[in-house]
Amino acid sequence: MNAKESAESIEAFESTESAEPVESSESTESAESIESSGFTESKGFMEAERVTEIRKLGKGRYLVSLESGFDFPLYRQELSECGISISSVEKDLSEAEQTDVISGEMLSHILKEILPKRARLRAMHLLEKMDRTEAQLREKLRQSYYPDFIIENAVSYVKSYHYLDDLRYARSYLELHSAAKSCRLMEQELYAKGISKENVAQAVSEMEFPDEEKQIRSLLEKKHYVLPFEDKKTQQRACAFLMRKGYGMSAILRVLRVTTEE
Repeated sequence: MNAKESAESIEAFESTESAEPVESSESTESAESIESSGFTESKGFMEAERVTEIRKLGKGRYLVSLESGFDFPLYRQELSECGISISSVEKDLSEAEQTDVISGEMLSHILKEILPKRARLRAMHLLEKMDRTEAQLREKLRQSYYPDFIIENAVSYVKSYHYLDDLRYARSYLELHSAAKSCRLMEQELYAKGISKENVAQAVSEMEFPDEEKQIRSLLEKKHYVLPFEDKKTQQRACAFLMRKGYGMSAILRVLRVTTEE
């Protein structure tokens, strides 16, 4: 099953109602995540929390801030279901004026059911559009204002189905760019994307890279440099260009030395 099919199956599940509540493994995982979030439970529910601020995010979403300092996004309909007055949202009340309270039962439902399921759907939608690293996916979910423990739950979910795999990403990246970029430059770019040194090293060890000296000659030709260089200034400019591409000075000098000898 791919990310799109899994997303569709979750959406289908959300559109149906069960006659009796059934505790799923997803709910259990969400509950375990909540334990590390700092919330306390009584008889399976959170403690009631006062809403201190509600901010419009756009596309029908609002950021709800609680007295404890915790924030999460909800849609307009969900605000009504939580007992939060829509008028208070429209008036954009300050902290001192905000009097809505979310019950412990509803807060438990939000944190254990609504947000985890929505974050998983969002994660799969993002991965359906393009392959991403774990760090990139986490950042996109943060931009959607999901709490850290909800993000962790969503990331663990997509990783369990191998929709998210940093080692696979590194392998694909090296295969795609090895003809035009040096190994050193690609390593730096993968680090910048949040790939661990271990995954980068393993991907590099499995890869057969093109001859660097041939790559250097090809790049110089594309930039219309003629070997041997006509003057020292041109040589310095070409060397700086190649070093920015990630090639080491030793490889560059080998090309220049062979060209000079020829």
